[in-house]
Amino acid sequence: MLTVGVVDYGVGNIGSLSRALSVCGAKPLVTDREVDFKIVDACVLPGVGAFKDAMDLLRARNLDKILEDQILAHDIPILGVCLGMQLLASKGMEHGEHDGLNWVPGSVVPLVPKNRERIPHVGWNNVEYDAPNPLLADIPPGEDFYFVHSYHFVAENPNHVAATTPYCGDFTSVINNGSIYGTQFHPEKSQAIGLKLLKNFIRIAGEF
Repeated sequence: MLTVGVVDYGVGNIGSLSRALSVCGAKPLVTDREVDFKIVDACVLPGVGAFKDAMDLLRARNLDKILEDQILAHDIPILGVCLGMQLLASKGMEHGEHDGLNWVPGSVVPLVPKNRERIPHVGWNNVEYDAPNPLLADIPPGEDFYFVHSYHFVAENPNHVAATTPYCGDFTSVINNGSIYGTQFHPEKSQAIGLKLLKNFIRIAGEF
């Protein structure tokens, strides 16, 4: 059984993510301790709330450096979920410009309605992609996942965009840069199809 570290920095759906990982056959380890990140097979970075507040909390616990040293430097797969995905960016533009982890070059900017769409974007919406990606294995294009957000990730490199969602034009809903993955939606709230994605992530971790 693989151990998946769930980053505990004071925000995010830690309980529901942990339960979902357990259902998918992994052993979740909710932690903010450096010693624990040295032993995990994969890592999940959750997040709910504002970009700056979340980054401040990560830095206050030195988790930005711990994750870079213990996860990123060793190519351990990491999955950012919702705000957790946005924190992977170079910067976020919520209430001013703020530095992110800069693991996937890009910016987090407000969703802008194109056809009277409601902001925040809340509810089920489809995820579209053309090129295959291991995180989306056996998940057909067009499947619905559950979203709650007002900002979206604009990647500098289009090759880092694994899937998009047709809302407010098109926004990036899945990113991938090497062993770094992110979903703008909440897989833990997306029923069976969300569990399938988490199982794919666990499988990816088992192959590293």
